[in-house]
Amino acid sequence: MNEFRSGFISIIGPPNVGKSTLLNRILGTKITITSNRPQTTRNRILGIKNLENAQLIFFDTPGIYQPKSLFGKYMVDVALASCKDVDLILLMVEAGHSIGEEDHHVLEFLSKLPFPVILLINKVDRVKRESLLPLIDAYSHLFEFSQIIPISALSGDGIDRLMGEILTVLPKGPQYFPEDMITDQPERFLVAEIIRETVIRNTYREIPYAVAVSTEEFKEKADRNLIVIRAIIHVEKSSQKGIIIGKKGAALKKIGSDARRKIEDFLGAKVYLECWVNVEKNWSKSQTALKKLGYR
Repeated sequence: MNEFRSGFISIIGPPNVGKSTLLNRILGTKITITSNRPQTTRNRILGIKNLENAQLIFFDTPGIYQPKSLFGKYMVDVALASCKDVDLILLMVEAGHSIGEEDHHVLEFLSKLPFPVILLINKVDRVKRESLLPLIDAYSHLFEFSQIIPISALSGDGIDRLMGEILTVLPKGPQYFPEDMITDQPERFLVAEIIRETVIRNTYREIPYAVAVSTEEFKEKADRNLIVIRAIIHVEKSSQKGIIIGKKGAALKKIGSDARRKIEDFLGAKVYLECWVNVEKNWSKSQTALKKLGYR
């Protein structure tokens, strides 16, 4: 009988590289939101993959970049802090990527840590395979990676190999979480994230960076198999509020309808959802506002 293995694994990399897509793919279910807009993930999201003889505990993190705001600094700090006490780090880059100054900063940071690092070159389905060789060669000369693995988080290409390498690296250890648990995040948080994802997918480019969602009420009515949810969509400007509400409330109605269906699928119950839009002026630049909205 194989001995049980377990450990903590941090997924890091630049914005929009596919970290959340990878975690959802590994878990086989969606616990973290995705979009084609950078900086969709804002918090450290823990996802748990339970296998017969192993428990893999992943941290999905915000993208690492040069921040220009207090909120940006918060997200980068969250990402880097997730690397401080783990068993393995997965560094993700994109196929076709050109190594730049920020990459060197990240590798310098990783070189000071005592943990193994696997380099994942994502989105290989978008490039010719032969174009990967120069990138693999360049990275192999910059850092001593445990492995360099080309993958497609979207299609699943290379994921079986990655899982095999992870199990090779992880130490023998206990089962840290119950086997039916897939995340440490409460339902209220996950519901707020589903609403935020829906806003991002239904609005203009400026909105994703300015929107936050808080779940103000989450009540289960067991006798009716109904969950009543009331949420506030926070923005920084009145103009952004207008975009989200739309003409005669049409945009907000669509956001609410789309989000409700996603939440019902996620919770497996009927949902009554109400959303309001609130202007929280310059919340991304205010320490007090960031704490109020759960970014600590």
